[in-house]
Amino acid sequence: MWNTILLTMAIVALAFILLGIKVIFVKGGKFPNTHIGANKEMKKRGISCALSTDSVDRNKKQLADLLKEK
Repeated sequence: MWNTILLTMAIVALAFILLGIKVIFVKGGKFPNTHIGANKEMKKRGISCALSTDSVDRNKKQLADLLKEK
């Protein structure tokens, strides 16, 4: 049983190291930005992520509500 646990821990540790090679070994390295808003092709097509779109829509609604009250 301990052999299985140690083997599992070793595999998980190796996976973390392999996934973080660029971050760990490259000076100033960081994980790539996979956010939709950072994709050039999506920007060209006017597509943004749902969170950004929702935030913009909420701000527009709040502004409209404020102007409506006056």
